Amino acid sequence: MNDQPVILDFDDSVLPLATEEYRIPLQKWQKKIRFGCSVHDLKTLENSLANILPEKCRCFFMGSGDYHHISLILLRFLSKQIPACLPMDLIVCDNHPDNMRYLFGIHCGSWISWASKMDFIRKIHVIGITSNDITTRHAWENRLSPFLKNKLQYWSIGKKANWLNVLGLKHCHQYFTNPHELLHAFLPVINASQNIYLSVDKDVFHPHVVQTNWDQGEFMEIHIQQLINACEGKLVAADITGDVSAYTHTHWLKKFMSNMDEQKRMDFSVIKSWQTRQQLMNKNLLNWIQKAMKDA
Repeated sequence: MNDQPVILDFDDSVLPLATEEYRIPLQKWQKKIRFGCSVHDLKTLENSLANILPEKCRCFFMGSGDYHHISLILLRFLSKQIPACLPMDLIVCDNHPDNMRYLFGIHCGSWISWASKMDFIRKIHVIGITSNDITTRHAWENRLSPFLKNKLQYWSIGKKANWLNVLGLKHCHQYFTNPHELLHAFLPVINASQNIYLSVDKDVFHPHVVQTNWDQGEFMEIHIQQLINACEGKLVAADITGDVSAYTHTHWLKKFMSNMDEQKRMDFSVIKSWQTRQQLMNKNLLNWIQKAMKDA
């Protein structure tokens, strides 16, 4: 296995992590891929990366959470490179469900429904959600197919998805009042997993931990550390998003949807200080992930 961290550098937001990191410059893709893209464009990027990604690499950093849909490429890449890791469970730490409807291809808030279509994915757990995206008001925006296939479960803090109860899908949602309760209930679930892919969007953290360009959750650093430690011997790969960079969309649709999502506008004067704090968190995450990785 290759424990060298791979940085998919779309937006220059991931500061250096290790002396042996593998950084792939992808800035030319930023306009086309950031926030959302067509299925064709995502596939084109996937084909391009197929000849660039190091063999059997297992830890990826992707920059802003605007690129979380790139996890789909990494999941497929891993399934081909390391078939022994299949089937696998997908654990997503995120302040949002990322299972929303999107009519124009794939975007960072819709990729979970696409991941649920992958036969090698056994179960998907999205944990740490505090977003209004799962509330009754936004119920229609959530894709139902992953729930109907019994592949997806929401683990939320402070926000309820009562509409799932009405549909007879109460088992697909676990509600908690704080992250301590959530972790206490979730960690035993890991015992049922043999192979785990972990995807961390740092907007799951409380703003006191790190700052992102999205609304944020309540996790503290200790919660992610406990989760990763519990995955020891089962973790086959991981990706991390949620770094910060300033970008102004020029495409009308992306600009409109970014505004609808109330995405934060970044101040250039604070970006560097936020990135420095993000760098420290990234190094911690890398250290914990490498220690928890499953042997070949």
